[in-house]
Amino acid sequence: MPNNRKRLVGTVVSDKMDKTVVVALENRKMHPVYHKVVTSTKKVMAHDETGAGIGALVRIVQSRPISKRKRWVVEAVLEDAG
Repeated sequence: MPNNRKRLVGTVVSDKMDKTVVVALENRKMHPVYHKVVTSTKKVMAHDETGAGIGALVRIVQSRPISKRKRWVVEAVLEDAG
């Protein structure tokens, strides 16, 4: 039975909290009128047991609410910082 949780790839922008990282999710799409690529960024908090550092590329997966603002968990570190 496969799980239907959302999985997203983003970059860690802050790791100052204990077992929590802030991940920036970048969304790029074409503007409907001006036909220019527009980038929008959303920051989410994710539970992190692995200890990913700033600049790391991580895959996060949706989970149950862990705290007031944490609804994501770091599933894997795809690329280390550096």
